[in-house]
Amino acid sequence: MERRELAEQMGAVSQLEGAFVLRSGQTSNTYFDKYQFESDPTLLAAIAAELAPLIPTDTELLAGLELGGVPVATALSLHTGIPALFVRKEAKSYGTAKLAEGPPIDGKRLLIVEDVVTSGGQIVISAGDLRNRGALISTAVCVLDREQGGNDALAAAGIELRAAFTRTDIER
Repeated sequence: MERRELAEQMGAVSQLEGAFVLRSGQTSNTYFDKYQFESDPTLLAAIAAELAPLIPTDTELLAGLELGGVPVATALSLHTGIPALFVRKEAKSYGTAKLAEGPPIDGKRLLIVEDVVTSGGQIVISAGDLRNRGALISTAVCVLDREQGGNDALAAAGIELRAAFTRTDIER
């Protein structure tokens, strides 16, 4: 699927108009219901193909953030062959009590995978938690950058954001 067609289809299935409070606490009259494109196997496969060239060559593990980053990281893993892990917002208090489910992360170069970035807050928090556990993180990829300050927040945390699409690209 061509990039422009993918952007149009993503916008058609996910863009909603109304009054919405975003995870960042910001309000918006436009919302992108990411689960509409993440749950469509054709769109998700095309998104993975679009994200693959953005992966740094030294990436050892794809770190999908709970919840929306998990299907994107899984699709990207299937597309590239790079192993994925799944990062919780906080370590579970039972069983293995892990923050990141999957292969060991200590000393590994992780690429954070997220679906939509607004303020970048969750990526900054998760990157800090993963770094505290020995992960090496310098880059994050996302399907959609809402262009609302996330890029700057991540840069301040030493993380380069690479987005497959911006809000401008898919807004109808």
